Amino acid sequence: MDVFYNPNGIGDVLILPIDDGNRYEISHEKIGDVVRIVANDGKVLGYNIFQAAKYFQINETGAIKLTEDLLEKIKKLFTENGIKDSLDFDLSPKFIVGYVVDKQPHENADKLSVCKVDVGEDNPLQIVCGAPNVDKNQKVVVAKVGATMPSGMKIKPTELRGVPSNGMICSQKELGLPNAPKEKGIYVLDESYRVGEEFQF
Repeated sequence: MDVFYNPNGIGDVLILPIDDGNRYEISHEKIGDVVRIVANDGKVLGYNIFQAAKYFQINETGAIKLTEDLLEKIKKLFTENGIKDSLDFDLSPKFIVGYVVDKQPHENADKLSVCKVDVGEDNPLQIVCGAPNVDKNQKVVVAKVGATMPSGMKIKPTELRGVPSNGMICSQKELGLPNAPKEKGIYVLDESYRVGEEFQF
């Protein structure tokens, strides 16, 4: 999960997005230096924390990985301002080295494959993939549910032509890697990568 900080572009504000607000009417509630952004159905979409440098030591700009340490400081600020909102976020890595243990054709789409991918957890993930080069016994980069792609797209559980898919097998282009090939296809990793480890960009 990422937070965003761009003091030169938007000022001394730490942005903590939780959900995409594009499909909602939204309202704002200011509590001290914290602005809570809320949908018309009451769902909290995120927070803007003003005078961020007063509360946090931030040495990066742009998208910043939300760490346990930073989250604890945000929780402390919320407590000091009487904000009782739950901030129990899953901070486990969202870009993981996976291993394709099975690949089957999609029953309703010629160009899609239904893959079972081991990401080092108890059960493999079922991921529907449209890449022409995906195959069994490959090590790949998996964006798990909850990941935010470099494009800003959030990975959510979905169904593709009636088949559930939980995550995405990524191409170099989708990962924003330099010199990514132009032809379509997932990023196949070499044997030096370990299944279940975080993929470092």
